[in-house]
Amino acid sequence: RLRGPKMAAGSGPAARELFAEGLLQFLRPAVRQLDRHVHSVRESQVELREHIDNLATELCRINEDQKVALDLDPYVKKLLNARRRVVLVNNILQNAQERLRRLNHSVAKETVRRRAMLEAGGY
Repeated sequence: RLRGPKMAAGSGPAARELFAEGLLQFLRPAVRQLDRHVHSVRESQVELREHIDNLATELCRINEDQKVALDLDPYVKKLLNARRRVVLVNNILQNAQERLRRLNHSVAKETVRRRAMLEAGGY
């Protein structure tokens, strides 16, 4: 590794702290935006699940009220299968959102810690 005056001045602890601070500042908005998007998708998933439940209930009611025997059971089963998949996706999204919240919290803590170190004079 080359060690000239410019290289030595730009690679010390203060430079690393400054780089880390910039990186954290860069990541924070992306993590927050991703968290908002995941939250929005989760809300849509809950709404979709409710619509599937209502549709399945309505199909069962129509099936019971029909004088002519219509076999709607396959459609109800498909809806219930779709509902199950929506619930699975929602669980995955919930886990991802929790990880994003933890990451955001860690980034915030690290930013505060590094800022305090920089203000105190670093190493």
